[in-house]
Amino acid sequence: MDRRFLTVLGVSLLFALVVSSIFYQMTSRGSGAPRKVASNTVDLVVAARPLSVGTSVKPPDVKVIKVADNAFPKGGFSKVEEVIDRPVISNILLEEPILDGRLAARGSGLGLAPVIPVGMRAVTVAVNDVVGVAGFVLPGMRVDVLVTGTPPDARGRMTSTVLQNILVLSAGANMQPDAKGSAMREANVTLLVTPEQAEIITLAGAEGRIQLVLRNGSDQGIAKPPGRQVAELFGGVRKAAAAEESRPRPRPAAPPPPPVAIQLPPPPPPPPDEVVVIRGTEKKVEVVGINQGAGKARP
Repeated sequence: MDRRFLTVLGVSLLFALVVSSIFYQMTSRGSGAPRKVASNTVDLVVAARPLSVGTSVKPPDVKVIKVADNAFPKGGFSKVEEVIDRPVISNILLEEPILDGRLAARGSGLGLAPVIPVGMRAVTVAVNDVVGVAGFVLPGMRVDVLVTGTPPDARGRMTSTVLQNILVLSAGANMQPDAKGSAMREANVTLLVTPEQAEIITLAGAEGRIQLVLRNGSDQGIAKPPGRQVAELFGGVRKAAAAEESRPRPRPAAPPPPPVAIQLPPPPPPPPDEVVVIRGTEKKVEVVGINQGAGKARP
């Protein structure tokens, strides 16, 4: 075999060996040893099953898992005793950490009561398919409240908007909408209101007929409708206005004549002053006055 060929082959093998060695060292240095996972772990209470609004947490509903201390969520719990018998005010999914903001205070009640914020009230309104917008007034939606009745100072029935942008807490006994979003035909709807609004709804239900109007949840505007009377539905207001325009207007009365000055005669002059003068047996009456002159006597 040719010596030149052997020399080239040997140099090539040596070069390949050197390149392979360098590549191996680079790859092993880049990967290095696997980083150590933080060994500091803490306990975290999570849901052992889905928890719905209004339920009270029981021991079978939760479990404890280990998590890294830097992954512990804010508001989480490390002990099961801290969450037992506390009502759920927001849905909790399976394996989701139990947070303080999802639970009400222990002893605040069950069902709907823990969901009511402090200072607010829950008032129930009887509904049917018409009032309940064919069953599509679901928990979490917002509605306006209309009342139809006869005001004391009105000639007929009228409809007026008494409340706007009211949150629906529950439809019947359901505090969560149907999973499929289908209609929930319930006999009553519970609304979240202030104490003043609760009085308005109660009075409206006693004096008239309530109608719920569904609105977009993102619509936070407050309208100012004037209310409508029965006469307006049949053009009664327009007819009254037309009759008023066609009625002949009375002519304005002529202004009264100016007062006439009456010339009164001057008052008579005052009677003159008289002085009685007695000289012995002679008696005289003398008139004393500026225009009469002095010294005139009358026997």
